[in-house]
Amino acid sequence: MLRYALKRLVSLALSLIVASVVIFSMVEVVPGDPAAYMLGINATEDTLAALRDQLGLNGTLIERYLSWVGGMLRGDFGTSYTYRTPVAEMIGERLWISLPLALYALTLSTLIAFPAGIWAASRRGKLADVSVMGITQLGVAIPNFWFAMLMVLVFAINLRWFSAGGFAGWEKGVFPAMKSLTLPAIALALPQASILARVMRSSLLDTLGEDFIRTARAKGLSKRQALWRHALRNALIPVLTIIGLQFSFLMAGAIIIENVFFLPGLGRLVFQSISARDLIVVESVVMLLVFAVVVVNFAVDLAYAVVDPRLRVRT
Repeated sequence: MLRYALKRLVSLALSLIVASVVIFSMVEVVPGDPAAYMLGINATEDTLAALRDQLGLNGTLIERYLSWVGGMLRGDFGTSYTYRTPVAEMIGERLWISLPLALYALTLSTLIAFPAGIWAASRRGKLADVSVMGITQLGVAIPNFWFAMLMVLVFAINLRWFSAGGFAGWEKGVFPAMKSLTLPAIALALPQASILARVMRSSLLDTLGEDFIRTARAKGLSKRQALWRHALRNALIPVLTIIGLQFSFLMAGAIIIENVFFLPGLGRLVFQSISARDLIVVESVVMLLVFAVVVVNFAVDLAYAVVDPRLRVRT
């Protein structure tokens, strides 16, 4: 197990190095001058040069890359060009919205998908299976932002159970804060739950057709006992993969939902920073999201080894 984990750690480190080079290169080649954008078209060349020097834009690409990476390793993400505040503070404030939102949505998705997928697989070809597959197909087809606006119309405007947008703040208590995140979390969770339920069903059906399941049935186990004792654990490998990908998506891909509900999260910060040509914020936030994706994939790899010990032997 230790050797398996070390190999995955090396892969994680290499992935982060490559990602940092790609992110820095892609952001730096974007046309436009942040200094000129900040000062406007009437700024003199001397003023632009002074601002570029203040922002650290006059160094070579390699110097700026090494300075950026070295700062991140020390926990210093630099200073925002637009807001003139440390990027680490901006990220920290918004991370306490995006991370709970992603975990909330992932929890809802898993709690919905697992029972639905298992129920459909255990009743293959019956009305319950057809109903679950029809609902999940609808969940996959409906865009989450459209569903988000529909929930705002029903639960915020008509029923007035929730606010239409904004974030109450953790200082007001856990319940008001989580209530502010409930509609966005549901909007994010339902499409993901539909995908996860379909994968859960498909994986379970494949596992139920394996020889060891037929052997277990021949030894006297009921279909239900064979499913819960043997099939479910062996069917979790593809499901864990999807859960890892979903968490990464929920962290990095919630920009539209955060804008629909006016949530000041990481996605909205990236959107605003791109509009303002605040390159240091864009680079830092995207790198942080890549780090989260890589760490989640590492955790999923370890979960593979826990679920299926054969993987530890092979590596």
